[in-house]
Amino acid sequence: MRSDIPHILILFLLLPTSLLAQIQTEKLSVSVFGGLINYQGDLNPNSFTVNRSKSAFGLIARLKFHPHLTWRTGVATGEIQAADRYNRDYLKPRNLSFNTRLKEVHTGLEISLTDLETKKFAPYIYGGGAIFHFNPWTIDQQGNKVYFQPLGTEGQGLPEYPSKQKYKLTQFAFAFGGGFRYAVSDHFNIGFELNQRKTFTDYLDDVSTTYADQQVLLNGNGPKAVELAFRGDELPGNANYPSDKEIRGTPTEKDWYYFIGLHMEVKWSGIRSMFNHLTDANTRSYNTKCPRW
Repeated sequence: MRSDIPHILILFLLLPTSLLAQIQTEKLSVSVFGGLINYQGDLNPNSFTVNRSKSAFGLIARLKFHPHLTWRTGVATGEIQAADRYNRDYLKPRNLSFNTRLKEVHTGLEISLTDLETKKFAPYIYGGGAIFHFNPWTIDQQGNKVYFQPLGTEGQGLPEYPSKQKYKLTQFAFAFGGGFRYAVSDHFNIGFELNQRKTFTDYLDDVSTTYADQQVLLNGNGPKAVELAFRGDELPGNANYPSDKEIRGTPTEKDWYYFIGLHMEVKWSGIRSMFNHLTDANTRSYNTKCPRW
């Protein structure tokens, strides 16, 4: 991943702040997202499945600067997981599994086909970027939670495999998706959205390239790396440990993750109006109880 990409994304994240000085806050809105998160990778090759999806949550701030153009920035989090026991039949003997809490900050440009200022219904698409953090782990045979990345289960960090380096836990992804919003009132919208993230890593699930030699991995990264690199020996039949450089994953196909769910959006003008209403009500109540002399 190029080192200048995060700096560019930070500028994108700060852009709405600078635009606020020029655009009225009536164009600003905040939405809460709730739904599901899932991923596509070596332990779950299927696209767009809700099987074993986990809950996801997010917050999005939108700054509208044109009837059909909106800048959006947000945060989201959710947990992804997968296991070979649910995988395709020929992959089940590998018997790997993983979990990870995924956290991201994203930003991008949203294009709406209609204007909610004049229409009740507005389909839209958007594109941008995201910075996300992940840290895959599993439960070992002793029932302990073990993080994969320090172990180097494919021989990462060993001199015998100079091309294999330990993957970074914070990375960049392309963010894009679409959905629609429905105007319930002048200040409140509800909607549905599907978000996709194309990552540039194949290690969301800690599986990517080939197996390392069992003895080399044992000597260099320890017995826990050997135990969790291949878990077919935990199944009936006690499968043999794969040979050196035998295929473990598919490095040419990078991992994806995606969100799907509903959101509720409130315009800043509506929040301000509600706050002013509550303030006026409290003031009237105070004046009634404590009249001036």
